[in-house]
Amino acid sequence: MYTLGNMLIQLKNAQSVGHGRVLVPFSKMNLAVITLLKDGGFIDGFEKKKRKLKKSEVNFIDVKLNSDDGKKINNIKLVSKPSRRMYIGKKEIRPVMEGHGMLVVTTPRGVISGEEAKKQGVGGEALFEVW
Repeated sequence: MYTLGNMLIQLKNAQSVGHGRVLVPFSKMNLAVITLLKDGGFIDGFEKKKRKLKKSEVNFIDVKLNSDDGKKINNIKLVSKPSRRMYIGKKEIRPVMEGHGMLVVTTPRGVISGEEAKKQGVGGEALFEVW
């Protein structure tokens, strides 16, 4: 199961039908990606929560989606998939949708946007593009 891809599709679908909040499963990667999406203006905020399911507690991330006046997630393109990882160098990083989108890259310095990776002069695994 590809939790990052599932989370991204959940966010896109919830925003397209007008939901204000969505609960996504917690993982360190999901948390890092949601932080980047918040910094990019695609979501309003998030909060880590615990929910009791049956007899155990499970961690979730409660994501507050943008209202009508903010940026929305119109589309997501998964670049790396579990079956095919795509790595890019610092010279191969290009703007997404002429600067209106964001590329998310996982590097040795953590999960960062493509613009930040280019500034730092590092490449890595291109996870997805969002616009």
